[in-house]
Amino acid sequence: MLKTGFDSNKYVEEQTKYILERVRESSSGHLYIECGGKLLHDKHASRVLPGFDENNKMKVFQALGDQLDIIICIYAGDIERRKIRSDFGISYDADVLKMIDDFASYGLKCDKVVITRFENQVAATVFKNKLERMGIHVYTHPATPGYPADIDVVVSDQGYGRNEYIPVSAPVVVVTAPGPGSGKLATCLSQMYHEAKMGMKPAYSKLETFPVWNLPLDHPVNIAYEAATADIGDVNLIDHFHLSAYNKIAVNYSRDLEAFPLLARILTRITGECVYKSPTDMGVNRVGFGITDDDVCREAGKQEIIRRYFQIRTDYVSGREEKETVNRISAIMDRAGLKPEDRSVVEPAREALEKAIEEGKGKNGTVCAAAIELPDGRIVTAHNSITLHACSALLLNALKAMTGIRKEKDLISSSVINSITAMKRDILSGKGVSMNLDEILIALAMSASEDEDARKALEALPLLKNAEVHLTHVPSNGDISGLRKLGLIYTSEPKYPGRNTDKKKD
Repeated sequence: MLKTGFDSNKYVEEQTKYILERVRESSSGHLYIECGGKLLHDKHASRVLPGFDENNKMKVFQALGDQLDIIICIYAGDIERRKIRSDFGISYDADVLKMIDDFASYGLKCDKVVITRFENQVAATVFKNKLERMGIHVYTHPATPGYPADIDVVVSDQGYGRNEYIPVSAPVVVVTAPGPGSGKLATCLSQMYHEAKMGMKPAYSKLETFPVWNLPLDHPVNIAYEAATADIGDVNLIDHFHLSAYNKIAVNYSRDLEAFPLLARILTRITGECVYKSPTDMGVNRVGFGITDDDVCREAGKQEIIRRYFQIRTDYVSGREEKETVNRISAIMDRAGLKPEDRSVVEPAREALEKAIEEGKGKNGTVCAAAIELPDGRIVTAHNSITLHACSALLLNALKAMTGIRKEKDLISSSVINSITAMKRDILSGKGVSMNLDEILIALAMSASEDEDARKALEALPLLKNAEVHLTHVPSNGDISGLRKLGLIYTSEPKYPGRNTDKKKD
């Protein structure tokens, strides 16, 4: 049974209250909040803080209601080269449309988009026209000369002054984006520059969940953030500005610490002073106050580090990651005192593979295996066959174990399997006819209409959400799709399916 270590209701209440306190501290003007990370479906946060609602940020914004205005930034270059969000598999411009819909689903109006570093690029212009025809107010900001170091130019009518001012009315203005490098900070500062010239005194804050400033530097939840950002080399450090000003230890990450002196100077130039003495001061992150069981969160953080280790190694063999990142995640594992086998499903999956090889299972010498941890703690394993991928066999074995259906029972009729494999082989000219996880889910649904056990198994599927899975191979696209749809948390060995004729491991 999944243990809980975080109170989402307490967090939303605390976070909302703290943001409004920041607003009251401002004598005039708006509070611009640069919002990093995911607004919805923050899987990382929900994994390292068990009990954290993955949509918590949006719930905070919903609680602010009519006190909130929203600006979405997107970099023109990302539109031009069709940059893709790896978590959703959609382009940044498509994600802007999704974000607008997401805000609307929470009763929040979002009708302001700014295209940053806009130079009349063709694709960016097309996207601008599309948004405007949807009733969205679109603003364009050119690249700011000398940004960010040349303050004399940046904070002037030749710098921020060249940008269109985006009219806002609510006291809190959230500035967000599909991903990093979209111009969130520059948009906040540009808005503040214009308002300062109007005689107002706007304020700036930053909302990011990680690292958690009031957890220790070596806390697994904070180390898990380093693991999650190993590709860009973020490093958690003690905020020495905060320690010097208040004699209190706080944790922040390297990029914010490096940027703070320059940002403080820009804020001073815009508003006449910088009220913050450290980058931690700038943050409005209250996630640490929602932790109710530190031991649970520590263990969850350790497990996330191991997952990231497997993910990065798999990305490396897939050509999506560099050796430097692999070295970095290996060092993080060592620092956390972890090894791959500390993940409960790793050894059972490897043992299942060895057993299948010894017994000559699989197809044409290609053997793959998988393991899953059920909600009651039991581990179930499976291997591939002529008709089923290892993932597909694993799902069926898990459902049988959970529902008490005998192992020998075929949940999917042979006629359904034969029809699907014949179509893949004879009509679609497929080289591989064994069924992936996406396909087996459809086949199970078909069988459930005629078989009572299949119906019982289908009804048990939701119970597997958030179950841990490990594969001895890189899964196929059809398997990945099924794993994501079911909400399974999976890792894999950095090895593609191939002939397994001996007992060699990675």
